[in-house]
This record gives sequence, C-alpha cells and structure tokens, in this order.
Amino acid sequence: MDAHISQSRVRGRTRAPPSKSYTHRAILAAGYSDGAVVRDALVSADTKATMRAVEGFGGSADREGQTVEVTGFDGRPETPADVIDCANSGTTMRLVTACAGLGENLTVLTGDESLRSRPQGPLLEAVSDLDGRAESTRRNGLAPLVVGDGMTGGTVEIPGDVSSQYITALLMAGAVTDEGIDVELTTELKSAPYVDITLEVLADFGIEAERTDEGFSVPGGQSYRPTGGEYSVPGDFSSMSYLLAAGAVAGSEDEPVVIEGARPSAQGDSAIVDIVRDMGAAVDWNEDAGELTVSPAPLSGTTVDVGDTPDLLPTIAVLGAIADGDTVIENCEHVRYKETDRVSAMAEELSKMGTHVTEEQDCLTIHGGQTDLVGAEVDGRHDHRIVMSLAVAGLVADGETTVAGSEHVDVSFPNFFETMRDLGADVHED
Repeated sequence: MDAHISQSRVRGRTRAPPSKSYTHRAILAAGYSDGAVVRDALVSADTKATMRAVEGFGGSADREGQTVEVTGFDGRPETPADVIDCANSGTTMRLVTACAGLGENLTVLTGDESLRSRPQGPLLEAVSDLDGRAESTRRNGLAPLVVGDGMTGGTVEIPGDVSSQYITALLMAGAVTDEGIDVELTTELKSAPYVDITLEVLADFGIEAERTDEGFSVPGGQSYRPTGGEYSVPGDFSSMSYLLAAGAVAGSEDEPVVIEGARPSAQGDSAIVDIVRDMGAAVDWNEDAGELTVSPAPLSGTTVDVGDTPDLLPTIAVLGAIADGDTVIENCEHVRYKETDRVSAMAEELSKMGTHVTEEQDCLTIHGGQTDLVGAEVDGRHDHRIVMSLAVAGLVADGETTVAGSEHVDVSFPNFFETMRDLGADVHED
C-alpha cells in the first residue's frame, strides 16, 4: 500500500501504542514461566512472531484485545513440530535463538528476506560456547538457523557493538540453565538502554540478574513468576517520537498535541523528549500523569549520539531536515543493521524530498539550512520506522508525499495513519 500525505496541521489528544521492546520480553518471559497474563501488550506483526515462538515451544498465547494470557513451558522448551517463522522480527529471532538453545532436540528458525540478511553469528557462537548447538544452514551467520542440544550455561564472551539483543537473549535463557550465564563483553556495548529494559522486565518476573565489571551475570536455577501472575507493558517512546515530531513541526498554533501513555521507564528512546526540546520545540512532560504536551516552534539543528538510541535516527533525520542549520547524527554505524540500512535509507529518501545530506559510515549530517522540503514519491524500504518518519516529513513538505509500503507500520504502530488522521493530518492510503 501507499500513503499519501499533504501539508497539514495536527492538534489534539492521542495515546502512544504500548512498547514493542517490553512486549517482546514480557511475552517470552511469560513463556519461560508456568503461566502469566501480559496486559496492555502491543499486538503487532513483530510481537505476534514472539507469541508464535512461545506456542512452538509448547506454550500458548491467547489474546483478547491488548491482554495476552500465556501458558508457559516452565523453562523447558519443547521441540517445535515445525519451523518457527520469525517473519521480520529481529528481536524475536535473537531472543528465541537462546531459548531454542535450551531444548533437548533441535529448532529451526527462519524469517523473511530482510531478516535472513541480518547478522546472528556472534549469538550462534555464544550458544555453541555454552554447550548448545547453533548453526546457520548457509554457514554464513545468517538465518535459517538450527539451534538446540541443551545449552547448560557458563561464561561466554560476546561483542557488544553488533546487537544488544544478543545479551538480552542470553540473560533471559541463562536464568533457567543449571549454571547460569556470565556474559563478558569484548567491545563497548551499543544500545545499552535495551539491556536495562531487559533487567527491568526480568526483575518484574522475579529473576535476579546484574551488571558486572565484565558485562552481565544471571544465576541459574531460577523461575519466572511475576507478582500476582500479571505484567503491564508501558507506552513506547520509539513510537511516541513520530507523534512528538509531528507536533513539533506541524502542530497547530492554537492547540497542542497531547500524548498519553508516556510514563517513565528504562527506555532509552525517552531521550527524544530532550532532543525535541533542545531543537526548540515547547515540550512539557507530566511524568506522574504520563502525558507529553508539544507545541510547534522554529527548530535549530543539533548534534545527537545515537549509540544507545538507534531507533530514533529516522525521526531525528526528519527533524533535522526541517530545522535551521545542520543536524549531526553520530555513532550510527550499527543503525545500518536494522530492518534495512536506515542510515542510507534516510539519506536517500530525504534527498528525494530536496534535503541536502552528507552520509558517512558512522555519521549522518542533515543540512536543514539548505533544505526546502518538497513532496515526492519515496520508498519506505519495508521498514516501519522509515515509513512513519517520512510521513512526518510529508506534513510540512510542499505538495503531496507518497510513501510506498505504508502497511509495514503494522510492525510496531498498527494504527499509525488512523492516529495521524485523528490529529488532523491530511493522509490517505490506497
């Protein structure tokens, strides 16, 4: 599908979707338990993949609205009757790889073309070093994967600059091994707040895990049991970034955009609040009420290190295209290994809209002072974050912007375009 966006103003009250990162972890944590209820879950293409994995391992995930009642496999995943299809969800594949490593027999994991191009090698090596079996069928570190043979735990080295999801996967699985797992990082950890999310969810499910001088450690022999048998998912700041950006660049002068569900959590992407403020927009965060209020103002370029917040790069790039002066997005090489190479994708697609961009391997500079955004036909690259950020750019571009692949917002924000229309955006899909 295509989304067609014309220059328009947004105003009013809306609610951000639940966190995708927390939902993935909570669903799998409930799977590791003997059963739990996950409330306020994000039900999207990606999180459905994690639910399917839990079912493949012998559990169940029954949904009613945003409530998921999980019957778990109690730390001992069964051998799936078929391959586990992770679709486009890299989080699912990585978290499930370590889980599959616990199995007595073998699990086959696969996904779509994009997911089968994303690196899994360091995690496969880690599972093998912990006495499991983990192989790429093509022997290139990419899915399809074959994993199992009863990973027992121990000490393992792994790089921290490829994906924090490797560490999350090992910590979640390590809690139910006999020996536990000590993770020693061989490089600097990128996207560290995502591991903080993992530690928070683990604690809420009664699991002890901690940072160490070398990396992270989780004792074995533990059981997943959330207080009262329930867990509630907080709102998603990655998704809020598009709503905040829309309010900052296309908000109404007489009525702000108010975003509900913005309660503080370990999410690194809450940094978007300060980024938008630093660029000049008026943002008020009532943390007790969980509400963000944003009003438009002239924006100025800034410099942002996205080492810990890779998912914010598309949003920041769009803000930079509208701001006066240069916006420099640093420490972003790891953002090239997402659903698509998001650094090149944003550079190329914003260029179609008249943006002047300088792309380097680890840095993206948006020359907003030399840019007048114009409507264009742009490609969402089958990537939900590219689609949503380009749609925000379309709110202020001169003329109509057509974003190909609008259906991919289902990965993290299924009702994104409906939400934008409710706020007053001139957008339709066909």
